[in-house]
Amino acid sequence: MTATTDGSTGAPAPEATAATTAPAGATPDAAGARAAAGRAIQRATEFLLARQDERGWWKGDLDTNVTMDAEDLLLRQFLGIRDRAVTDAAALFIRGEQREDGAWATFYGGPGDLSATVEAYVALRLAGDEPDAPHMARASAWVRERGGIAASRVFTRIWLALFGWWKWDDLPELPPELIYFPKWMPLNIYDFGCWARQTIVPLTIVSAKRPVRPAPFPLDELHTDPRNPNPRRPLAPVASWDGAFQRLDQLMHGYRKVALKPLRKAAMNTAARWIIERQENDGCWGGIQPPAVYSVIALHLLGYDLDHPVLRAGLESLDRFAVWREDGARMIEACQSPVWDTCLATIALADAGLPADHPALVKAAGWMLDEQIDRPGDWSVRRPRLEPGGWAFEFHNDNYPDIDDTAEVVLALRRVNHPDRPRLEKAIERGVRWNLGMQSKNGAWGAFDVDNTSPFPNRLPFCDFGEVIDPPSADVTAHVVEMLAVEGRTRDPRTRRGIQWLLAEQEANGAWFGRWGVNYVYGTGSVVPALVAAGLPKTHPAIRRAVAWLESVQNEDGGWGEDLRSYRYEDWKGHGVSTASQTGWALLALLAAGERDSKAAERGVAFLADTQTEDGTWDEPYFTGTGFPWDFSINYHLYRQVFPLTALGRYVNGEPFTDRAAAPAEGS
Repeated sequence: MTATTDGSTGAPAPEATAATTAPAGATPDAAGARAAAGRAIQRATEFLLARQDERGWWKGDLDTNVTMDAEDLLLRQFLGIRDRAVTDAAALFIRGEQREDGAWATFYGGPGDLSATVEAYVALRLAGDEPDAPHMARASAWVRERGGIAASRVFTRIWLALFGWWKWDDLPELPPELIYFPKWMPLNIYDFGCWARQTIVPLTIVSAKRPVRPAPFPLDELHTDPRNPNPRRPLAPVASWDGAFQRLDQLMHGYRKVALKPLRKAAMNTAARWIIERQENDGCWGGIQPPAVYSVIALHLLGYDLDHPVLRAGLESLDRFAVWREDGARMIEACQSPVWDTCLATIALADAGLPADHPALVKAAGWMLDEQIDRPGDWSVRRPRLEPGGWAFEFHNDNYPDIDDTAEVVLALRRVNHPDRPRLEKAIERGVRWNLGMQSKNGAWGAFDVDNTSPFPNRLPFCDFGEVIDPPSADVTAHVVEMLAVEGRTRDPRTRRGIQWLLAEQEANGAWFGRWGVNYVYGTGSVVPALVAAGLPKTHPAIRRAVAWLESVQNEDGGWGEDLRSYRYEDWKGHGVSTASQTGWALLALLAAGERDSKAAERGVAFLADTQTEDGTWDEPYFTGTGFPWDFSINYHLYRQVFPLTALGRYVNGEPFTDRAAAPAEGS
């Protein structure tokens, strides 16, 4: 985390009189819980204020998994720029993440993952670790037991193909002519979610070029049978989707042999222009690591020298994703989250009782106002007449503002008494208008695009690396509905459609699926406050079912936790080791539902108070953020701070915006 302060850390902590003075009729347990909450708020507020950057933003580290670090070394090997210092630091981090059985997981406490283990193993071989070293022998044995390299994901095998460790002919074909598919045609690039689109376009160039650099060593130990590394598997039935797309891939391999060279060259050049046009001012692409890595490779293959401004800026941006730890290890962030972290921190501090004109909040609001995006991006392909006005997740990502950040930034700005009120109001108006314009036809909201729901991209043999489309989700829709309610738009037909969609999406057990956070606890913690803010009575059956579900999955220690395995296995829904962030989400739902004095809420508050560390934060090694459900998981280091503080603040001070009477929502 950035440890720079803005000079305001010595400011008085938020008033906690509500926590220390129990209301008439309160039980001794309630009075004690409020007193403990008040003390926890003060410590947590001081901790958060001390970590604000002098320019106004917050940013916590963003942990994912070792494939980021392994691929960084493979990129440097491919480009001929790998050095000893970076290699040793990356290897130190990768070794530290290895499990006892020799594998690497994709989230803390999770099972071993084959592709992550293959990539980590190869990276350590690059670092000089010998295959007969005990930790390496355990890893290679684990890989062989699970089918070897042949059973790994396509992206892993692409990295290996770059060095001749895998045959390009044995990979799915991805023709660059894809760039010419019209927007109405299935499998055009805008049918893919923005993160997949940015990755696939450069990979079409890599797939067409099929480069092979000299391999520094063999990898026979990662095959079940080195003489037959890719045993043939029968195709799925022709009448099935999988079978149809497998045969389509065979056709694409055949097309490669007859593709017109002038057309292919033109397609690659068009793809290159598409890539360069989307490079951000900081040199990155989309603010995330995978598109940046593949864009650098693709452009280099087309003849761009490493000293070319585009590639030089791209490589420098990747260096800024490195977090150097005190032990000398180097971890690569897949992304950086300053806008998201800053709006959530602002909400947390305001709801905890920090005055609306506090310098830290004013400075944060000023920084967020500067980050509003005023130009069209890829989203405008589907909404060409919509005026820009959203916010992105990262420092630089003007091509891809997202609906979730925009909603939460508006909610954060509404909590701040900024001196330039006309500017703030104009920014909020533009953000609200942009979010309304990004509503999908089913009444809900996705993260980056409108109606990004094509069933075809996920069927491609190439797309086995996680979610590649961006359909509407309950958590994003809930945040937009909450924002619209705060803006007095509950009666707007578009808000009502969002409410109706949310009510229809509630599962039989009373929970909501969490797309961008783990998982049903996150979804439920997002939706309940939104529905109540939009006017649904707390006695509504949907609200009562949600409360009953949260009470049913509360842990013995009073907290809530949910493991990432809940994305795959029914038995894990709502279950896992208690974490501070997930306890915060559950409390936000219970408090919005009027359960402030319930035993469940008191126990949840007690859990947060009891597990807070002396410096005002919480320990949370578990991953509670979601990139792709199950396939890509995130530990946002600031989640453990902002969500408990928000929940404790609302427990002490009540719900925000209570003076804004919401009109009854349709369906109530």
